[in-house]
Amino acid sequence: MEKKSKIGLCCLCNSAKPALKRPKTLQQICRECFYAVFEEEIHNVIVENQLFRPGERVAIGASGGKDSTVLAYVLSKLNQRHNYDLDLFLLSVDEGITGYRDDSLETVKRNEIQYGLPLKVVSYKDLYGWTMDEIVKMIGLKNNCTFCGVFRRQALDRGAAMLKVDKLVTGHNADDIAETVLLNILRGDIARLPELLLKASFVSFAGIYSPNAYRGFAREFIKDLERIRPRAILDIIKSGENFRISTSTKMPEQGTCERCGYISSQVILSLVKIGAKGPKMLIFECLCREAQKWCKACVLLEGLNRGLPKLGIGRSRGPHSSTKEVKHINGAKEVQGKPCGDLDF
Repeated sequence: MEKKSKIGLCCLCNSAKPALKRPKTLQQICRECFYAVFEEEIHNVIVENQLFRPGERVAIGASGGKDSTVLAYVLSKLNQRHNYDLDLFLLSVDEGITGYRDDSLETVKRNEIQYGLPLKVVSYKDLYGWTMDEIVKMIGLKNNCTFCGVFRRQALDRGAAMLKVDKLVTGHNADDIAETVLLNILRGDIARLPELLLKASFVSFAGIYSPNAYRGFAREFIKDLERIRPRAILDIIKSGENFRISTSTKMPEQGTCERCGYISSQVILSLVKIGAKGPKMLIFECLCREAQKWCKACVLLEGLNRGLPKLGIGRSRGPHSSTKEVKHINGAKEVQGKPCGDLDF
């Protein structure tokens, strides 16, 4: 029988003052009880879903932010407490943003010492030959998030390959997941929701170059909803989990880029239009033939290296788009948006 809590005290230990009210359970609990419940819930999820096997090498995506820091701390603690027998590593990405990323990397280096976990840092400069500062100088502020997001996801994949790990884990809070649900609905990309909610493969990030990023507007909207109804964030996540994709919908398939050899969830059959005929158009047509099975990162990088930074930016996929081919002057083809499919409720 559940013990009745005293008025003004934690409903679990009945001795300390409540520090918070959990939106998930509406319980008013103290700081120490929250730590204990939080860690136990994570352990239960790991065990029930068999997320790890003894002896596995696991990389923790570490940005220096609160989510990844909590993940590193809790996973390290549970690994010792419950004897998961995991080899844990910290993996960080240095995008090359002066005055921003260098500060957070110092936090990651402190975590390396505090938790006794080996640290691997991979940088855009080493992997791609460009820093985000250099990319922004070329592309401007409007489309830089495309480069940063695509390059960061692949940088994590490449860093994980360097460490020869079996799994890569990243930390996300409920706000991140709710934002992703809304963003994919607004973009007409609902077919990817089950994959994103299951793997949490997206990396939420807002740097100094993303004041007007699309995700920021979704975040602001969600926080407005939360002020009106505290459970709104959890309800959005639950709605995303309850979506059912039509069996006739073609889901994204994971492939391998023929150029870099790393995984890709899309095949680039051609690139965006450049404009009128001329030297740039000829380069574009040549790239269309070369990039038959390139990943998005390779397409963006090729555009940067050839002085065509907008190559590969933009998409026409949406709920009302259809698949069609457009022939260019020398027969190269551009495949435009595919329908994402219907929902079964």
